[in-house]
Amino acid sequence: MTKEKKPKSLSDAEIDRLPYRPCVGLLVLNTKGAVFVAQRNDMRSEAWQMPQGGIDKDETPLTAALRELEEEIGTADVDILAESAEWHSYDLPRDLVPRIWKGRYRGQRQKWFALRLRGGDDSINIETEKPEFSAWKWVNIGEVPDLAIPFKRDLYRKVVAEFHHLAG
Repeated sequence: MTKEKKPKSLSDAEIDRLPYRPCVGLLVLNTKGAVFVAQRNDMRSEAWQMPQGGIDKDETPLTAALRELEEEIGTADVDILAESAEWHSYDLPRDLVPRIWKGRYRGQRQKWFALRLRGGDDSINIETEKPEFSAWKWVNIGEVPDLAIPFKRDLYRKVVAEFHHLAG
């Protein structure tokens, strides 16, 4: 019988010294102005999120955004509408820090992009090579923060406020 390795616990001071993981976030709109949200296949909650992902070495935020779209929703056939004026950050709940990203990050620092999908719903395919989502849907932009996991809601409110005018 193999013992499961218990994640190392970290003190508040240790967590406070950790960096944020550099990432991109993607607010994808359809032609009607609705926002793409999806449920992660590795979470048990009813929470929905917008696509996001890490920025690889030697990658610009825009390059990472387009790569993440392709990896997560099966297409990068989008028009780039806007880039967030600032980087937005969120902290993970303290108990999750040791278990996510091997305890190397306290949360994420994200550059956000607003994008408009050129194709229709049939251009979206969440059954990618390494699927991250189990379901997806289009929602009104104002609904997005309330659908998110609680620790991302403030960040989502800021992103929605910045890009709300694009949903028309």
